[in-house]
Amino acid sequence: MAENVLELTDDNFADKIEQDDGVALVDFWAEWCPPCVLIAPIIEELAGEYQGKAKIAKVDVDAGRNAAAKFGITAIPTLIVFKGGEAVKHFVGVTQKDELKAAIDQALE
Repeated sequence: MAENVLELTDDNFADKIEQDDGVALVDFWAEWCPPCVLIAPIIEELAGEYQGKAKIAKVDVDAGRNAAAKFGITAIPTLIVFKGGEAVKHFVGVTQKDELKAAIDQALE
């Protein structure tokens, strides 16, 4: 995982995302998921581009079952944009980088 991508677990999800007043993009994924592997380079690029502006994070749904269940994740990859700890935008499946950037930028406004 890229150094700028925050790795989330059930133990740190609330502290890093839900109790944070900033903006975050969280990728719910799994190693065995081919579409998740396809989108991984986009997530890493976004982490570099938004460093210092927004958190870019990943939750392995196999290890972070509680976080995934809390947000009703039934298909992966699912990407959620959070603002002030609240989910403001959801994407399911492989999503284009420009769509993700637009959602992050809107949340940053």
